[in-house]
Amino acid sequence: MRITSTSCICPVLVCLCFVQRCYGTAHHSSIKVTRNQTKHTEGETEVHHRPKRGWVWNQFFVLEEHMGPDPQYVGKLHSNSDKGDGSVKYILTGEGAGTIFIIDDTTGDIHSTKSLDREQKTHYVLHAQAIDRRTNKPLEPESEFIIKVQDINDNAPKFTDGPYIVTVPEMSDMGTSVLQVTATDADDPTYGNSARVVYSILQGQPYFSVDPKTGVIRTALHNMDREAREHYSVVIQAKDMAGQVGGLSGSTTVNITLTDVNDNPPRFPQKHYQLYVPESAQVGSAVGKIKANDADTGSNADMTYSITNGDGIGVFSISTDKDTREGILSLKKPLNYEKKKSYTLNIEGANTHLDFRFSHLGPFKDATMLKVIVGDVDEPPLFSMPSYVMEVYENAKIGTIVGTVLAQDPDSANSLVRYFINHRTEEERFFNIDANTGTIKTSKVLDREETPWYNITVTASENDNPDLLSHVSVGIRVLDVNDNPPELAREYDIVVCENSKPGQVIHTITATDKDDFANGPRFNFFLDERLPMNPNFTLKDNEAAAPSPSGFVHAREMGACGPAMQKPSCPPLV
Repeated sequence: MRITSTSCICPVLVCLCFVQRCYGTAHHSSIKVTRNQTKHTEGETEVHHRPKRGWVWNQFFVLEEHMGPDPQYVGKLHSNSDKGDGSVKYILTGEGAGTIFIIDDTTGDIHSTKSLDREQKTHYVLHAQAIDRRTNKPLEPESEFIIKVQDINDNAPKFTDGPYIVTVPEMSDMGTSVLQVTATDADDPTYGNSARVVYSILQGQPYFSVDPKTGVIRTALHNMDREAREHYSVVIQAKDMAGQVGGLSGSTTVNITLTDVNDNPPRFPQKHYQLYVPESAQVGSAVGKIKANDADTGSNADMTYSITNGDGIGVFSISTDKDTREGILSLKKPLNYEKKKSYTLNIEGANTHLDFRFSHLGPFKDATMLKVIVGDVDEPPLFSMPSYVMEVYENAKIGTIVGTVLAQDPDSANSLVRYFINHRTEEERFFNIDANTGTIKTSKVLDREETPWYNITVTASENDNPDLLSHVSVGIRVLDVNDNPPELAREYDIVVCENSKPGQVIHTITATDKDDFANGPRFNFFLDERLPMNPNFTLKDNEAAAPSPSGFVHAREMGACGPAMQKPSCPPLV
């Protein structure tokens, strides 16, 4: 500010700030403004106004959350033109003026009438004006200043994201990072320790620890085993004031689950098992189950089963049920109690997904012995052959023996067997069977030329259990006997030319026989001697080249003609 020696001093509005930095009763003292004058060659004097050290120009402070009975003193406005006679009027405008902040228009004292919250609003911008009370004219330009809300520790740290759910693999190294938690404090981080947060663990020791500065949670023990304990509830506290006594705190819960790794081999609950399988079990069917337990979960518990040894290795097979992780024992070959009453199997269960970090814990497989007891079942009679073929001559007398079938009880009881034919078909009615011996006999006369082959079914049952039946097919071939005379293939009407030469073949005749080939051809042809001889014709066997039995009719005399059905076309005589 520059003033001349002949002029009066221009008024200056001075903001006297009272800064309260501690809890307690507010107080203030008078503040003096000194002037340093410097003479210039032009006769002007430069005046410097210096506020007392420790006070901030154009800025007031008010303590938040003030709960006293009287309004809180904020500071004082003062103009150097104020002589103390009440002629100067102080006016306050801006944010909160007249509602939150009031001013004594005579003294310039500013008070706060309400409790303020720094976390809602950190400062207020106001304008000060000094006017002449008599003329209402400004004594100086309007001045802007700030009232800053001074922070107190009235906010506890808060975890905005909790509660937390997190996992960490079991058997992790000590110090493995699990999660970083963060608490926020709404207090002023630039003033004091109100927002300086320190983390500690209230629940979860000695399994976990937390870094007091960063909030990083880590494992605190070696080889934490999921199979021993899987879930942990860890409580983390955040305390402001750098953790000092009197600081405010907040907490959150971190639910930690140990995830599984393959650190447990499969184990059979027993070293010896016994399984009963009836001898009637069907090949390919499942006959039993066996299971090894694995304390791990998911794919870490997957395993396969195999038969490694034993006398039943070729009779049984084993597969793995992926859903139940059971070994399914199936039958590869038929069982026979009378031949072998038991089998021994060495069965192994082994993990399929190995984690080589834990190979030192031992082989991830286990073995057990399974003894299979074959159960005796009352089985139906067993025929000595899967099918029979028998022969009998045709025209045999009724009751002729055709053959015998044989069936026995395969069980150790060796019950007696009875036989019968159901006679459900016409073919079966030609035969009977002895119920005790199984001997088949004819019940009708057989004709090979009518039915050369019979197929019948013989049934066998046990005397002790008639419901157990067995069936066998019996084929019966009827053998031929020479019981049919030869017959001319057809009736012949022969025409002969009148000019046929003696010895000329005028016709060939053939004959058939219903009997088998052995009892049929060759035939002998001759003229019936019971009829009068005809000197004009002769009959001769074709024994040399005829593919089928035949005979030639020859003319004896030139020009001789026999009866004819029609006149033939004869060649002329030469």
